Amino acid sequence: MERADIQTHPKTISRQGSGETPPKKHSGHLEVIIEDFELLEIYPMSNELDALIEELVIANKILYNEGVVDGFGHISVRHPSKESRFFIAKSMAPGLVSAKDILECDFEGVIHDPENRKSYVERFIHSEIFRARPDINSIVHSHSPSVIPFGVTSQRLRPICHMSGFLGSQTPIYEIRHTAGETSDLLINSQKLGKSLANTLGSATVALMRGHGSVTVGTSIKQAVYRAIYTEVNAKLQLESMKIGTIEFLTDAEAMATAGMADQHLDRPWALWKEKALSQHG
Repeated sequence: MERADIQTHPKTISRQGSGETPPKKHSGHLEVIIEDFELLEIYPMSNELDALIEELVIANKILYNEGVVDGFGHISVRHPSKESRFFIAKSMAPGLVSAKDILECDFEGVIHDPENRKSYVERFIHSEIFRARPDINSIVHSHSPSVIPFGVTSQRLRPICHMSGFLGSQTPIYEIRHTAGETSDLLINSQKLGKSLANTLGSATVALMRGHGSVTVGTSIKQAVYRAIYTEVNAKLQLESMKIGTIEFLTDAEAMATAGMADQHLDRPWALWKEKALSQHG
């Protein structure tokens, strides 16, 4: 393992309730602080990790600027070196997220934060999809308005243009009543509900959530953001096209081919969205 700078703890930690100063262990250039005689979890602040967190921050601002999220919604990214961990912002509006607001969460929904800050109650969307889909590295949950009608009607969301081929022929719809009954608040606020949502998503890239919103997944932050934005774009186009006449949707083969094409050019829209978001929201 290459030597990496370690983020040092800002103050000495004492054993809770005892007033004792915990023992320290020294190993080469690393100083590890023990809390309650167990290893305090810290991670190397490598350039790679810093860049990943910064990309997550930018993704929050892009999703807000492009109208996919507003004061609600969230995006996560899988931790690159810790199994069963991911990064997500603390409970706040996505457009206001900065690097200091990013928290580490595990697949049980437990937040690992020395300041005991809270994240979103629907973090189980992320934990259970990450658990079920090892191929996925980033997840977006939003309430983008044009998507909502397709989760509450018989009209199915399908790819209408080459930019949204990733939708495939079937966009599954999650029905929370099947798991939580008819008196829930529609939020995915438990592992049980997160697992049922992950089961509905299956191997798809997008799942609609009846009366709630959608979840979009990708192998990278850029891909997840692209798919979240173009899910909303496709929904708008489909709603408008329905007013004119019968829609000629993409075939399964066309959807697959166009999705592969789009994945080769994710950097192009990302650069534009990033510049727009940062110029308006810092």
